[in-house]
Amino acid sequence: MRDELKKTIQLLWPYQDFDHLGMAIFSLKEQSFDLCEFHQGEEKSIPHFYFDLASITKPLTMGALAVKNPRLFTEDKRLLLEHRAGLPAWAILGKKGWRDTLEHFEINQSQVLYSDLSMLRLMLILERETGKSLQELSSFYFDKEMCFWKELPENALCPDTGFRNKKVINGVVNDDNCFKINHFCPHAGLFATLGGVTQSLLNLEREVELLKFMSGELDKSHDRFVWGWDTVSNPQETLAGRGAPVKTFGHLGFTGTSVWIDADSGRGWILLTNATKKYWYHRKSLNQLRRDLGTLIWS
Repeated sequence: MRDELKKTIQLLWPYQDFDHLGMAIFSLKEQSFDLCEFHQGEEKSIPHFYFDLASITKPLTMGALAVKNPRLFTEDKRLLLEHRAGLPAWAILGKKGWRDTLEHFEINQSQVLYSDLSMLRLMLILERETGKSLQELSSFYFDKEMCFWKELPENALCPDTGFRNKKVINGVVNDDNCFKINHFCPHAGLFATLGGVTQSLLNLEREVELLKFMSGELDKSHDRFVWGWDTVSNPQETLAGRGAPVKTFGHLGFTGTSVWIDADSGRGWILLTNATKKYWYHRKSLNQLRRDLGTLIWS
């Protein structure tokens, strides 16, 4: 399996817009994993190399918290968590008035509309009700090599993930709203080494029995998002890879990241890249890689 995955990465590498890649195959049930990294096309491991996880932050904060303490999530909060609360997908937030902007939106049950604002509004409600920061609430299982971007260790190395104000983004969160908010966020902002995010998922399973919880919830009728985790809508076209089991859940990240887990077997995989290094709007080659790697793993 490992050799086949490496061959696929090498075959598709020339068509990619990233120059750094990390891939993990893991088993939450067996608490085991296998890691593979490529940097500038060469297979090698670089210590303290932190990727911007982008929207994988959503399930790793809100999704993890929901599994740990589902009673926190009343009906309105569950709508926000699952992108069914009628909030717009996105908006340009200000450095000072972002809280007022988010509080302005009414929560009304709607069809699924994937929304960063929904997660941010949920954060404000939870922090107000619990008297704790989202970071305090959700970081209970974090490995030492997964952290808020403002807390990257001094020896951290990071890939370039794009440009902001004509300057290269490196070691700083790619998401503009997260950058301006300058606050631990639920929609973006976590950075991790490949080993760090993988170990964190193993920790989460030990702490809250993620597989048992998600397997039970996925047995029920559900929309696309379940307790903050994405699911497979079209098995033939899914970016989790063809052949993904029916109870596969996970998430994608804007910078070119992915995590997918089968709730029944406990098998899963992670892909970390810096696919936004040159531009953000070309996804065809990245998505082909995502599908091909996933198809190999599930087979």
